[in-house]
Amino acid sequence: MSVSEKTSLRAGARRSQSDAILERLLALHPKIIDLTLDRMWRLLAAMGSPEKRLPPVIHIAGTNGKGSTQAMIRAGVEAAGNTAHAYTSPHLARFHERIRVAGELIGEPALAALLAECEAANGGEPITFFEITTVAALEAYARTPADWLLLEVGLGGRLDATNVVAAPRLTVITPVSYDHQQYLGETLGAIAFEKAGILKPGAPCVVARQAPEALAVIEARAAEIGAPLIAAGRDWTARRDGAGLVFEDGAGRLDLPAPRLLGPHQTDNAGAAVAALRALGFGADACAAAMTDAEWPARLQRLREGPLVATAEAAGVALWLDGGHNLAAGEAVAAHWRAQGAAPLALVCGMLDTKDCAGFLRCFAGVAAAARTVDIPDTVSSVPAGRLAAFAEGAGVPAAASPDVATAVAEAAALAGAGGRVMICGSLYLAGSVLRENG
Repeated sequence: MSVSEKTSLRAGARRSQSDAILERLLALHPKIIDLTLDRMWRLLAAMGSPEKRLPPVIHIAGTNGKGSTQAMIRAGVEAAGNTAHAYTSPHLARFHERIRVAGELIGEPALAALLAECEAANGGEPITFFEITTVAALEAYARTPADWLLLEVGLGGRLDATNVVAAPRLTVITPVSYDHQQYLGETLGAIAFEKAGILKPGAPCVVARQAPEALAVIEARAAEIGAPLIAAGRDWTARRDGAGLVFEDGAGRLDLPAPRLLGPHQTDNAGAAVAALRALGFGADACAAAMTDAEWPARLQRLREGPLVATAEAAGVALWLDGGHNLAAGEAVAAHWRAQGAAPLALVCGMLDTKDCAGFLRCFAGVAAAARTVDIPDTVSSVPAGRLAAFAEGAGVPAAASPDVATAVAEAAALAGAGGRVMICGSLYLAGSVLRENG
């Protein structure tokens, strides 16, 4: 768990029993991130090995698009009448968002009880926050029947706490790009090697479109262990066609609705989701529902209510929210706005000091007319607003620092003008803060 996740956890307005336990769990390991599976195996054994008592698992890794792809697969599975557990991170407003049990977010009593059990079984031994909460999630999934478990990797794959399932039914690798290099490696090949660590012998893997360097590493690992690949561009394709999406694979062509999730990058995510559903035996109706029914907050999300929306709408401006925070995400979101035409766009941006701020903001040169930068509330690793404004200026986006998000939205709305758009962006932790505070 990152420093930012810690401060995000502490920022909730209402305290609960689970919040108190989560606060204690933060102190169990001195390092923020420490990639190894040894502590997981110890605690899983103490909890009766829940990883061996799970429904069929769909394990999803990648740099960008994991959550969107998971949301689309879940929408398709549920439309077909199946039940699905889903695990994701980080949360936006409440920790409970990470653990969806048979279609519903885990309730407070169940979460508190599971966390207390895991805390007791751990016996005060060193373990990271993400590891012990992942064990709690796996225990929840082992105890409640469901048809599927959608398991999203937290960081990397090979040594991620979720990589304890010996025989997933299917794995998925979404696009691999640069992020978390300090943990995963400085080259695309090194990062892809970590992502490919979720591959298992005999388990098919759906691979989204990749850079050649990343694909070569994934293919080599698959050949080494005997994991069949279902690769974009070779085994399936997905493309937008007018108001819809065309998917083609060896079984034929599907003419589907366009993805509900916005942005050109969602075409690739949609293709991976449909390829996964087809590999699992789901039909055309489930694939169509994956397009129309998926919901995933803070990914090119139009905000519709709350005080920040009222401020923007008073100036005749639409308010949007996106949590993308790396170069690939910046490129994808900027491409979306570039395709929308000439209505002015202004940014409200906050970022972490572990991210390539200049690279992210450079994507918006010539796309955003201006930016207002902010400190991410309650987040010690936030880039100071003044420094982030300097990054934006250097990247070709006129910018100035604002004292808080509300002021920044008002200033950005005035800069965009009637008929324009304001997008709050740069960090999932900023997005979570906005969703909490804006209601």
